[in-house]
Parts: sequence; C-alpha cells; structure tokens
Amino acid sequence: MEPKVYIDGKLYPKSEARISVFDHGLLYGDGVFEGIRVYSGRIFRFTEHIDRLYDSAAGINLDLPISREELEQAVIDTVKANGLKDSYIRLVVTRGAGDLGLDPRKCSKGTVVVIVDKIQLYDERLYQEGIPIITASTRRIAPDMLSQKVKSLNYLNSILAKMEANLAGVSEALMLDANGYVAECSADNVFIVKKGVLLTPAPHFPILPGITRQTVMELAAEDGIEVAEVTMTLQDVYTAHECFLTGTGAELIPVIKVDGRTIGAGKPGPVTGRLLELFRKLRTTAGREAIG
Repeated sequence: MEPKVYIDGKLYPKSEARISVFDHGLLYGDGVFEGIRVYSGRIFRFTEHIDRLYDSAAGINLDLPISREELEQAVIDTVKANGLKDSYIRLVVTRGAGDLGLDPRKCSKGTVVVIVDKIQLYDERLYQEGIPIITASTRRIAPDMLSQKVKSLNYLNSILAKMEANLAGVSEALMLDANGYVAECSADNVFIVKKGVLLTPAPHFPILPGITRQTVMELAAEDGIEVAEVTMTLQDVYTAHECFLTGTGAELIPVIKVDGRTIGAGKPGPVTGRLLELFRKLRTTAGREAIG
C-alpha cells in the first residue's frame, strides 16, 4: 500500500503529495517541524512534541492555520490511515505560499503536512557495539543570532556538520558553540558519564531541548542516577567513562570513540546500557493510542 500524506485537511498518496513551489518553507526554510515516534500503535510523548512545535512557531511568529485539537487529530488520522504500529511522524508547518520576496506578510495561510513512514538510523548491532563520531569544524549558530530551541526547517548548519561526518566515515558529528564548548550533535543531544554521574550540556547553550533528552534525564533520576546539566568541554568528552547520543530518530545510541580517542573501555558502558533498557521498556507502554 502506498503511504498516505496529509496536506491541509486531505490525505494524498505519496506519489501525489504536492505543495506550492512558492511556499516559504521551500524557498526560505520558513517553517517549523517535529519528528515523533509511534511505538506499538502509541504516539510517544505526543503532548510534549506538540508543545514544542507551538513554542517553535511562536519563536518565529508563525500562526498555525488550524486549532491544536484539529492538528492533533490530523496526526492521529494520518497514523491510522497508514496502519504502521511502529513508525516515524514528520509534522511540518510552513508559512505557506507567498511570492519570491522575503516578506512573510505575502503568505496568506500556513501549510500543514503530516508524513508517516518507517525510520531506522542505525543497525541494531550498533546499539550493542557503539559508534565513533568526530567533532565538526562547523559551529552551532549562536543563540543571539537564531535560537536553536526553534526547530525550524532551516537545517543547513546541521547539514554542513553532517557532511563533515560523512567525509570522515562516521555517522555523527559533535558540534561546539562559538566559544568552543560542547553543544550537541548535528541531529542529536549528547551525554557523557563520568564517575557515575550523567552529564549533558546545559540548556543555555545552543541546543535543542530534546524530548528524548528529557525522557532519559527523567529515567536516570528515577533510577537513582545523578544527573547534571553543565558547561562541557571536548576534554570532558575525551576523558568520559561513557558517552551516548539521544534523539527521536536515534533513540539512545552509545558512542565508543570521539576524534579517534577511545571512550572508557571502548564499548557501551553500564549506565548507557541501563538507560537504553529503561527507555525501551517505556516506549512500548507510554504515549497516546493511535492504532489499537
């Protein structure tokens, strides 16, 4: 069965899904999005993702063209229409069609798109073996220029870092802020473990407030693992006992090498393994039911 895509109130076969070439999302990256997972027919952390979408939209003064209730129902209906109990949702809201100028006032109404498909960023064995990463020369955009807390459609900063990872033959690239402190990866948040304490860059750094990041921090605290948001340097990462990345697509992936330096014992550590176990237990039971 061909996947179905929701666009502005209607479902279209994937091969027929279209938006205007004058849409500001296409022309200028003028819009916001969310990546959301469905596990066992349940939309994981649905409320938190929708909250973040609205925060992103408010950050760029983008009015959604439908109510929150209609938006949530559109997502649920699209999940049901595609019948995938384990899937990935891409929810996109753009400024809508305008003209070739920058002026957002020329866009009369936003565009809402919901895509439901499968995703697997990493082979299952890598969750047991871990991955190597590098540090990108591309720096995260400073928050006084553009807030990284806005999950906008303009991901060129991340794409340039991802290209560096590709050229180095690894899956991900660690990104620093303008002052050389660790921020996040091109598409994931970063954690390290040192002396049994779980550490992650503080939210005042240019990072996305990841839903999976927050979930892992909550799971760690509930399990008695000390958690701290800190200022983190590359030296902290190089000397960590464990390291892992979190994201909606990646979930929780162990890192065993950074810039050629082996992390800890060169294999996923016990804290990483425990948190991955807890996350996988949670994901099958939590969330709003979409497919019974």
